[in-house]
Amino acid sequence: MGVAIDRDLAGDINNPSFEVINFAIDQRKNDIPRLDRLFNYYNGKQPLKPDGNNLRVGAANGKEPNVMVNHAKYVTDMVVGFTTGNPISISAAKGKDIQPIDDALQRMDINKHDAEMEKDLSVFGEAYELVYLSKITEAETDERIEKIDPRGIVLVTDDTAEKNPLFGIHFQEKYDLKGNQNGFLITVYTEKYIIKYRTESGTNLSASNLKSPPKVKEHYFGDVPVIEYRNNEERQGDFEQSIKIMDAYNVLQSDRLADKENFVNALLVIYGFTVDEINESGTSKGILEAPARGTASDGGGYVEWLTKTFNESEIDILSKSIENDIHKSTYVPNMNDENFMGNVSGEAMKYKLFGLLQLLVTKERYLVSGIRRRLKLLQNIMLIKSEQVDVDGADIHIIPNIPVNMTDVINNIKNADGFVPQPVTLSWLTNTTYSTADMIKMLDSEAEKKAKRAADAMGTMTTSNFDREGGNDNDSSSISSSNGSSKSD
Repeated sequence: MGVAIDRDLAGDINNPSFEVINFAIDQRKNDIPRLDRLFNYYNGKQPLKPDGNNLRVGAANGKEPNVMVNHAKYVTDMVVGFTTGNPISISAAKGKDIQPIDDALQRMDINKHDAEMEKDLSVFGEAYELVYLSKITEAETDERIEKIDPRGIVLVTDDTAEKNPLFGIHFQEKYDLKGNQNGFLITVYTEKYIIKYRTESGTNLSASNLKSPPKVKEHYFGDVPVIEYRNNEERQGDFEQSIKIMDAYNVLQSDRLADKENFVNALLVIYGFTVDEINESGTSKGILEAPARGTASDGGGYVEWLTKTFNESEIDILSKSIENDIHKSTYVPNMNDENFMGNVSGEAMKYKLFGLLQLLVTKERYLVSGIRRRLKLLQNIMLIKSEQVDVDGADIHIIPNIPVNMTDVINNIKNADGFVPQPVTLSWLTNTTYSTADMIKMLDSEAEKKAKRAADAMGTMTTSNFDREGGNDNDSSSISSSNGSSKSD
């Protein structure tokens, strides 16, 4: 989470004081326990510890569930695929060129990077990326973008409504060859400089805690090269509000398993008589000795199994109810549900995914804002390299990766011909790497080829007919001549 401070207290933002840097890092450290918890949930590592017993388990008694269904990972993986499964589309405004930026983004495999950023957004509720130059040769550099773990970076902004970035701080723990902690590398990114500090121990910056003098290097991005992305206004992960429901589901499933195990391991209780090998505690190999019961006529002898009874159907109903609550609160549908059948049309599927589509609307606002800042930073450095680009007004479009009934889409495009402009109808096509303008050019080219083939075919047909008609005239003439000579004879 960004740390907002009074601009006047920040001092020289191109050379922040140790006091300001330490304050920002300490503020960020307060969020790390929460971020670690979210990270563990996604990776299937619940914060509860196992004790090796098959007793009733759950958050209440501090034990890890015997059964753990990782709904957190399901939610995040579905959202990431839904949001970035199709590449994010970026096109220049009319009359402007961003081709050098497109080429740079392709070289750095930006689609993979965007998917990783969305994963951090889904898990942590926020994501950070660093824009930098990678040295290729002594005289050549290339633009690069790298994701940074939110637990090791903080963006300091002013406290105005715009939250303008002042500088970013990346703090990274270092280790020696034996795996021992060896201080921190703290890198400060300002509008003009990259300043690196190496501490003896911990993150606290002071003259006595530095291993060596700071290293200062100038950069030319014209702004702080650290970009912060939000998942939503509250910076919450996609499954964060559903953690307690997920815990309840895992506890219930664990209890079901424990009940089954207890049923299998039930005790045989004998009343009114003894069995050899009964130990001093009154049990042996699953047998429990008890006082006589019943009437005196039968001697009180009786045998039964001691089991815990439970209603499996009621538990199953509760299990499904809790699972439905998980999908309802995360807006991510259960794709194994009977409502998602193979014969459902694309339009009907959209209604079933309506909640997820609304989630994307919120995500898209913040993603587009971050990507615009990314493009601006790349433009700044490319202009210095004398590469002419203009990202102002660029169109950024996120196409959700959902099943599409192409037959319906194509039929709609055909039916709209003559009523809706072609650039609009062609924009209805999804999962395509071609722009609307490119598709119109291809259609025009195909129409020209078809017209040429038709013209060639008509020309061939006309020539053929002419030859055939000419041949008939000659035949008719010879017949007449023959008939004529016959008459004269």
